[in-house]
Amino acid sequence: MPKLYDALQRAELNTRALEHNLPLFWREDDNKNGALDVSELEVLWGHGVKRTTYIDDGRFTEAFDRAYTTLQAPVEPRDDRQRAVLADLSRGRPSLAGATFDADAGTKKALAHLLDAAEVIERLYQKQLGVYGMDAQIEPSDTLSRSHFHINQGPWCTATGSGPECNALASKPPQVVGLYPAALQADKGFCAKLEKTANAEELLSPFTVVVQQGDKLAAVPYNVHFSEDTTKVAEHLSAAADALPADEGALVAYLRAAAAAFMTNDWFAADEAWAKMNAENSRWYVRVGPDEVYDEPCNRKAMFHMTLARINPGSKTWTAKLTPLRTEMEQLAAELSGRPYKARDLAFHMPDFIDVVVNAGDDRAPRGATVGQSLPNFGPVGEGGRGRTVVMVNFYVDADNRAAFNRQAASLLCPATMSAFTEDHEAEVMSTVLHEATHNFGPAQGYAVNGKTSAAAFGGADASMLEELKAQTGAIVYTDWLVAKGAVDAATANRSHIREVLWMFGHISRGMYDPNGKPRPYSQLAAIQAGTFVREGVLNFDAEAKAANGSDVGCFAIDLAKLPQAATKLGHTVFGVKARNDVKGLATLKRELVDTTGAWKASMDVIGERWRREPQATFVYALRAD
Repeated sequence: MPKLYDALQRAELNTRALEHNLPLFWREDDNKNGALDVSELEVLWGHGVKRTTYIDDGRFTEAFDRAYTTLQAPVEPRDDRQRAVLADLSRGRPSLAGATFDADAGTKKALAHLLDAAEVIERLYQKQLGVYGMDAQIEPSDTLSRSHFHINQGPWCTATGSGPECNALASKPPQVVGLYPAALQADKGFCAKLEKTANAEELLSPFTVVVQQGDKLAAVPYNVHFSEDTTKVAEHLSAAADALPADEGALVAYLRAAAAAFMTNDWFAADEAWAKMNAENSRWYVRVGPDEVYDEPCNRKAMFHMTLARINPGSKTWTAKLTPLRTEMEQLAAELSGRPYKARDLAFHMPDFIDVVVNAGDDRAPRGATVGQSLPNFGPVGEGGRGRTVVMVNFYVDADNRAAFNRQAASLLCPATMSAFTEDHEAEVMSTVLHEATHNFGPAQGYAVNGKTSAAAFGGADASMLEELKAQTGAIVYTDWLVAKGAVDAATANRSHIREVLWMFGHISRGMYDPNGKPRPYSQLAAIQAGTFVREGVLNFDAEAKAANGSDVGCFAIDLAKLPQAATKLGHTVFGVKARNDVKGLATLKRELVDTTGAWKASMDVIGERWRREPQATFVYALRAD
């Protein structure tokens, strides 16, 4: 009789696997027998372990038997540091993103090379962060710290409230990134000083590392500074291109162009090939290279990442709906912006929907995940409105995440508002689509006032936050605009608005700054939006009423009738600040709604306490190509 693996419940097994640093995930109890079956186990990517280690010939191996025995005992922290690490890990709930599908031999070979490339991207990203190799200091038996280092891509704790003493390394090193000289980073204001140097444009260029050369600072291209790793990525991408079937011509062209970029640092040429891919000419979405700037102190250097995903057919619905409206949407953005901005002719792609298979490097967050992205951030493709926008539709849709989200909503919303809330994934997707589309409307990439870009005017951190604030505010404005156009019904718009407010609550709960004092852009923009809605009477806190969960006292009601006008008013403010490079205007918003000490700060504290009762999703990845 086959052995029955029923000593652990699904959630318990997944949590224990995280604590023991084992690459195992119980996807679902498909047959509801309360026991783990072979078909239900996923072996996770990113640990250097193959599926055959634990499952061979359709059966669990002896290695799995040993692992299962290990998982039946919780990990007991040995000291205060490990207790802090465990607390940080516990703020994440393991959540699976992955795929199982049939594939021909060539595609399987290509996927193997792409996954190998993703492993090197992880290494490149850790070198940018200045943490590569630090995990060698962790004892093999200290599985808590090893898992923590893997999840966080470094030794420092990232959960709200963790503090600088929380560290996977007993030495507790200071946080020093690998993109600037360590001595330079000893000055907390080094980014502002770099911006004022004579060769600031060169030093802060996105695809370079700043190094000390004698008594001067110099910018070294990524392909030179990281030559060993960039060469390996190029080799894997070229091999993947060689293996793909003939009908994946667009993807092959991009992979070859990306391989060349890793050798030459000419990322703009790769962007041209990437922009020609879409849901019609490839079954896959791949983006590999340096793009986003959020994870480095100056918000100027592009961080290495890779997303490997399958195209989801849902793209075509939104493409058909929004493509004919692009010119009018740009005109509305121009009206919100005011002078000196003028509407442009745009040719960007409407969003593709993707199911993420693997996120690597900058894409693999300790908790949560990006659900929409518009790229590239630099160069002629983005500046010309020819970039690509994608919406990741397979995140947060599992039963565990939906249940947690409902509990969070019920702890903060008043009963009447909660009754209008539904688990409408379409409404959530619409908001993400519009957010990403708005990055292309109005004052966007490359826009300058009197020759001064947003980054130069506001500084990297505030410029990044302002662009995301523009996009998220635009998403709310465009939702009601689409209702007026007859493209969306009012009920869907209202469901979307409730989810948008809850999205704000989620980001507010993380705090305005990380443990090192670095601004959290999404948290700050959420505070500005929600705080504005409080001012305008859209969001009202009733201190005496019970929340929808029946236990928490004090709840928020949303006046949906007032929301469209308030959102449009905020849109004029935000788009106008960006269109004019209005540094004082942004500083006022931050002072009044982000760094406030008044009643709004007290409300944000309530939001944070209740929302953080639920762990965030820590996404893990698995791929099975049969």
